[in-house]
Amino acid sequence: MQENTLWQAVLGEIELSVSRGNYVTWFKNTQLIRYKDDVAVVGVPNIFVKNQLERKFNDLVVNILAKNGIQPSRVEYKIHSGIAPTTKHNDEGILKNPGAITGLSEVSTGPKLRIANVTHSYRQGLNDRYSFENFVVGAGNELAYAACQAIAGSPGTRYNPLFIYGGVGIGKTHLIQAVGSAILAAKPNARIIYASTEQFVQEFVDALRFKKNTTDFAGFYRGADVLIVDDVQFLAGKERVQEEFFHTFNALYQANKQIILTSDKPPKEIPTLEERLRSRFAWGMSIDMQTPDFETRCAILQSKAAIQNINLSQAVTELLATHIHSNIRELEGALNQLLAYCEMRGVEPDIQVATAMFENVKNRPKHINARQIIERTAKHFHVSMEDILGPKRDKDIVVPRQIAMYMLRCELHLSFPKIAHELGRKDHTTAIHSINKIEKETGLDGPIKQYVSELKEKLYV
Repeated sequence: MQENTLWQAVLGEIELSVSRGNYVTWFKNTQLIRYKDDVAVVGVPNIFVKNQLERKFNDLVVNILAKNGIQPSRVEYKIHSGIAPTTKHNDEGILKNPGAITGLSEVSTGPKLRIANVTHSYRQGLNDRYSFENFVVGAGNELAYAACQAIAGSPGTRYNPLFIYGGVGIGKTHLIQAVGSAILAAKPNARIIYASTEQFVQEFVDALRFKKNTTDFAGFYRGADVLIVDDVQFLAGKERVQEEFFHTFNALYQANKQIILTSDKPPKEIPTLEERLRSRFAWGMSIDMQTPDFETRCAILQSKAAIQNINLSQAVTELLATHIHSNIRELEGALNQLLAYCEMRGVEPDIQVATAMFENVKNRPKHINARQIIERTAKHFHVSMEDILGPKRDKDIVVPRQIAMYMLRCELHLSFPKIAHELGRKDHTTAIHSINKIEKETGLDGPIKQYVSELKEKLYV
């Protein structure tokens, strides 16, 4: 159906715009039921999801629907019987109360927290769509792929820990989740735990917040047969969490349990990371995963199109692969946007349509990173990098800093913790506040809208 294809494209962009936990909890089990008379009706599995989408994410949904060709006067969220409710846990392991922190649940007698008795199926965090079979191997990732396959065949005996580092959106998460899925397929009783560092930190903080000792929390992670942790660079600057992670690491390593970690940089370059953790991260094998080359990008596009039973022409494939260089997520998002656009209008995804849709990216350089965006924002506003990264709260510093955060979000699709990290902030709520504020201002005809427009032009020249 047209609605299904459109909604898959919308979900693809939402997944780039929110944290992994938010996407899985609030968006994964939704669908577009109908779009009629300028009203979009979105089916949701339960009242918790309905309330959250209405109160927190409605503007995001409306904006991304508009980007994909429809502009509803309003969006309605309805509990739909055709969607399986998450009464216990879904295939992502999300608990029945989607408002609770994953892995911690409130006891009915009060705010005291506990971790439920766990089996191998409890909150693995693995996504079925990430497998070795649909991972496209190229020159930039073949070493990481080979190491992951070796681990899947014999976890805990080779390359322990495995530390994979590289830029955002190049397939690190896909690969490490594929390891977990392969091990689980071979050993159904294996206890596989996949978690983002953000999730690990939040669970630890909540255990302390509710005045509960961390024994249950520690036992949960230290009981894993395979522990997979994404984005460990976010441990930087969190002393108590680093201490807990250090003991978890030691317990698993000494028990010959497999540890797999990812980061955006090698261990030695993660700032304010304790030396004892830095050295342990380098004990096993560290692999620099590179951005995909042209041939790999083409293969990825063809593979993604084939999953949707679309025969993508070589000309369209090469057009997308030429203009989107460094980010597989952006590459997949562009493909989804193209296919949704074509299906909604009843046209084929030919070279003319693709060229018209993506002409705005023709002159973009091969790569722009977070540092360059911050530098160009500082230069545009005639402030120093030291000021924009520092603690000053003067208005002529705060506004450029907020705009830099906004640009990192909309241009690179970075997570809020990553944005805070790039701007030298420990608390990612600052990034959330700043980005929300600039988003509102860009909807008005004021100076902020003009600043953002001018800066976007300068980023790619």
